Amino acid sequence: MTSARLLLATAALLLLSACETLGPSLGPPPPPPPPRGAGGPPSAEVFRAQDFSWSAVPGRGRIDGHLSFRTGSARYVCSGAAVILTPETLWTRRRMTILYNSPNASALPVSEVRARTPSAPNGDYSAFVRRTTCDAADRFSFQGLANGAWFVILVAKPVGAAAPDMAIMRRVEVRGGRAVGVEL
Repeated sequence: MTSARLLLATAALLLLSACETLGPSLGPPPPPPPPRGAGGPPSAEVFRAQDFSWSAVPGRGRIDGHLSFRTGSARYVCSGAAVILTPETLWTRRRMTILYNSPNASALPVSEVRARTPSAPNGDYSAFVRRTTCDAADRFSFQGLANGAWFVILVAKPVGAAAPDMAIMRRVEVRGGRAVGVEL
């Protein structure tokens, strides 16, 4: 083979291998990935009502709570205040982490929690939230709960001290249809 023919054959092989490499990319583009939260595994960034469905099933579980929170010399009460119970999902767990700096338990000034609210994920989960009121002895109770994890949230007010109102959150697990006691 002459050097011209060898050069021509090498060029042809290079051209063929380049075409093979480019070939598949010249066809139709691959489909875009599905939007987050649409099909596929659940996402902590997208509110999905179906992730809350477990909490709507009536159960035999109960949470009995009592507020005994103190910080420094300030004693706190919740008498007459609302207590909120939110089911745990990936979405609410992320929200609690943003709002309270923890997915498990926290006590922060209400002003700090409110300042973080715009950055927390937004969604209409109000249909799955349960509410009750603290009694005069700073006690509250939720009944008829399905087994699973829940977030108890309340705002406590200081008694006779110059201290801020505190947002208190605690994750509670209900198992076996039993009553769970919670001290906040």
